[in-house]
Amino acid sequence: MNESISSLNKGNHMSRPRILLAGTTRWAVVARLAGGFAKLGCEVAVLGPSPGHPARRATGVHRIFHYDGLRPLVSLRSAIEAYDPGIVIPTCDRSVQHLHELHATIVAGGDGRVATLIERSLGAPESFSVASSRESLIRIARSEGIPVPETRSIRELEDLRNWSTEYAPPWVIKADGTWGGRGVRIALSRDEAERYFAHLMEHGSHTELIKRMILNRGRDWVLSEWKLARPGMIAQSYINGRPANCAVACWQGKVLAGIAVEVITANGAQGPANIVEVVPGREMLSAAEKIARRLGITGFFGLDFMIESGTGATYLIEMNPRCTPPCSLPLGKGRDLVAAIVASLTRQEELFRQPMIMNTRIAYFPQVLLGKGDSSQLGAHSAYLDIPEDEPELIQDLLHPWSERSVSGRLLDFLRGKFSAKQPPPEYLFGDQQ
Repeated sequence: MNESISSLNKGNHMSRPRILLAGTTRWAVVARLAGGFAKLGCEVAVLGPSPGHPARRATGVHRIFHYDGLRPLVSLRSAIEAYDPGIVIPTCDRSVQHLHELHATIVAGGDGRVATLIERSLGAPESFSVASSRESLIRIARSEGIPVPETRSIRELEDLRNWSTEYAPPWVIKADGTWGGRGVRIALSRDEAERYFAHLMEHGSHTELIKRMILNRGRDWVLSEWKLARPGMIAQSYINGRPANCAVACWQGKVLAGIAVEVITANGAQGPANIVEVVPGREMLSAAEKIARRLGITGFFGLDFMIESGTGATYLIEMNPRCTPPCSLPLGKGRDLVAAIVASLTRQEELFRQPMIMNTRIAYFPQVLLGKGDSSQLGAHSAYLDIPEDEPELIQDLLHPWSERSVSGRLLDFLRGKFSAKQPPPEYLFGDQQ
């Protein structure tokens, strides 16, 4: 076995543990996590799309590896072998799936060196499939006594029609392998549900592929997504209420630290949160403890909930098997997720950063300043704008993000917005922020 990886897996008690953040997006949370780990004495590298990744401006990032959309597993394995980290932290859903696929490939080939590191980073491999399947997660949650909406796997149109005869609308139609609300639709009728189902399942023509490759900058990721098989799909009963979520840090199935929030404003009806209120969230954190223990999870993950109007019941609706925006927040003892991971890597009894955020209402930077939320909520409710004031270069980079659209795509979006009442989706302009 590789000596260096082997020594790390016997107990990473190095004075400067090595962290590899792996993700296929340019989300702001990657740079924020990198800075947080670096300030706690870690060496940090980032595997991500380049050029233009904001992590290049983050304090303490030692190295940036290019994540190749045409050869993602090769990129991932090469970065691991070159950097030799103590833990790999996925920062998007694609990178989670790539780690699972790389693990399966390596185990099948009989070479367990990198597979051991992946298990150390994510937890029990038997639970990997649950992280990629909304239906499996809901089934596990129900067996743990966690309240969940009625949910059914939808493989064919007939499944959807049978569902519609048993449960009254509205319904939520969701596709696996999507994030930021892109694969979620709320249907008010059976006809609408069938249209959404067909749209989410369609593969796309060669003409559509060519158009996307011209209008989007990450052409290799466009091509790799187009090659994917049809996603798994579920239908859920709609819970009328307010959205909430929690983020936790775990080690071998034990929750080390957690943050629970209720959403104040978001990027659209199903989009990611922009302004949140930190709450005790006992039901949410209890659900996270049950899921972490059942699946033997290591690292970060988040759970999304709906708090039902009238009853106040908290329903788990889905899981994000990677870091989410709250993960980087330094909220003190028991709520500092970055410090909890470092403490486990270095075998320290207790470790946390001095809390920098005293407000309970927090606005995620830079989303709320990029037109992705109601910024009036900042002054009206004394929300704390989570801006990295000690990193001016990173601030400027996050305020002027590297667009996921090509010059042609951005020009088309501008013309659509100028001559049509329907504005282009915000993620086309700024990049989806989870």
